[in-house]
Amino acid sequence: MARRFLAARFAEWGIGDDYVGRLVVCELVTNAYRHGKPPIVVRVLRGERDGLVVVEVWDGGEGRPAIQPDDCAATSGRGLALMAELVRAWGVRPLNEGGKVTWAELR
Repeated sequence: MARRFLAARFAEWGIGDDYVGRLVVCELVTNAYRHGKPPIVVRVLRGERDGLVVVEVWDGGEGRPAIQPDDCAATSGRGLALMAELVRAWGVRPLNEGGKVTWAELR
């Protein structure tokens, strides 16, 4: 659902290449689902000053996502590191009502 939502916003804005956006929203939503708490909310918006696309995923969990150290034997834990290489910036901010927003600004 999140990928379709993002693709629809990109189409509305006339952005033809949504590959990185779909990858980013998938990673952030998966992390929220696996490590956060419901509800999970996805927002896709454009910066007012520069027009860059920002993907935000809100969840009710208190934990903060972090890039994991390299571990060749691990079967997971590489998604944020890969995503970080593809976006201009990313981060996490707490919500006043509890939970957090994990966001990524696309290039």
